[in-house]
Amino acid sequence: MVKSMQSSYLTTGNIIVFFCVILLTLVSVFYGNMRARSSNEKETLIDYLIMGRRLTLPLFIFSLVSTWYGGIFGVTQISFESGVYNFVTQGFFWYITYIFFALFLVDKIKKYNAVTLPNLVEKMFGPMSAKLAAIFNLFNVIPIAYTISIGLLIDMLTGYGFLPSMIIGLTFVMAYSIFGGFRAVVFSDVIQFFVMFISVFLVAVFSFKEYGGISYLKSALPETHFSLTGTHSLATTLVWGFISLSTLVDPNFYQRCFAAKDSMTAKKGILISTLIWFVFDICTTLGGMYARAALPDASSQYAYMNYSLELLPNYLQGFFIAGITATIISTLDSYLFLSGTTITFDLLPKRFREKIWLHRLSIVLVGIMSIALALAFDGNIKKVWKILGSYSASCLLLPVLVGHLFPKLISDLQFTISCLTGVVATTAWILIERTGIYADIDELYIGMFSTLCALIILRITSIRSAR
Repeated sequence: MVKSMQSSYLTTGNIIVFFCVILLTLVSVFYGNMRARSSNEKETLIDYLIMGRRLTLPLFIFSLVSTWYGGIFGVTQISFESGVYNFVTQGFFWYITYIFFALFLVDKIKKYNAVTLPNLVEKMFGPMSAKLAAIFNLFNVIPIAYTISIGLLIDMLTGYGFLPSMIIGLTFVMAYSIFGGFRAVVFSDVIQFFVMFISVFLVAVFSFKEYGGISYLKSALPETHFSLTGTHSLATTLVWGFISLSTLVDPNFYQRCFAAKDSMTAKKGILISTLIWFVFDICTTLGGMYARAALPDASSQYAYMNYSLELLPNYLQGFFIAGITATIISTLDSYLFLSGTTITFDLLPKRFREKIWLHRLSIVLVGIMSIALALAFDGNIKKVWKILGSYSASCLLLPVLVGHLFPKLISDLQFTISCLTGVVATTAWILIERTGIYADIDELYIGMFSTLCALIILRITSIRSAR
């Protein structure tokens, strides 16, 4: 029923608007590549991977904002089911982390002159730490959630089926990501930024105009939709706070900071992006809540899309579909490209780093892995975020943060052992059957506690052995 209803919106006018936006995206990629070739300089690996460290403030903001918001079906599903809880867990917690990153970490990471996060870890700790960080990095940036999102969108609009829809979406994104490098990702993000932001803003404005403000929502929604914790416990809500700390080891943040022309560009870029995300999160949270009020029996996965298309007038429907598409592929292309970089630059032997053709091949490999893992997770975006985010936050975060704040305090071996301890503890807690009070203790807490204990024990042991 959902698919046939969505297909009714694919009028000639909406299709024209949609493809105009897609064409404009491709033109922006072509323009970026032409600018690079007009310099008459041979493309180096640094040019291909991080634009030769020449990323300006506007491009930094456009790219970071659009890259960070690809899971729109995930956040609108949470807001549909839990209301304000979405803004707290997917917004507020993250803003604190963004600001901390800008004020306290940017200067520290820029001085290393690294290319990737694992490359930075290698310079901070050593080669063993770098390889382990690269493995974490790869599983953190394989675009499973965004492959699911593009599959859901194309399936809703065409009815081709989930798997064929994922393949179609990934093939399109891989095509320009492979040949244009990081520059293609950045210039496509410019168009995607404006389209995605205007789209969600229009839904919020038309919702207010059609139904009224907060008083309407309060009359139509459960009280729990206005609770900071929703129907969840405080402990479960705080888990998302710890997961938000994974931003401090998020390779997309680091990649754009490495690509920025200087530290001030990165700092200003993150702070301005945070303000834009604040507005965006308000719009998506309100959109999901209005969808719940207007279509209470709709599937939470599809509700925001259904509601928005019913709400918006013709032609704006096509623009909205393009906006949702832009929101997804702006993240999908970045994660695909970064995953490929992780394989060729960080995991393979160093002699393969300069082979750009191998990087392109690795992007195709990542695309295949993304589809396989999307099917393994049964298309559940929230589950992907929760599991992979828990590993990143509980195992990698503390050692890297200690390295930033207290350089040379922990060794290469100590970093590796503490991370692996967190991995083992987190995995064991997921797999074992838990009852009673233990059933409500999230694996993230166990992983972080285990990693911290390992760091403390290893540090004490090294001090004693030094005596």
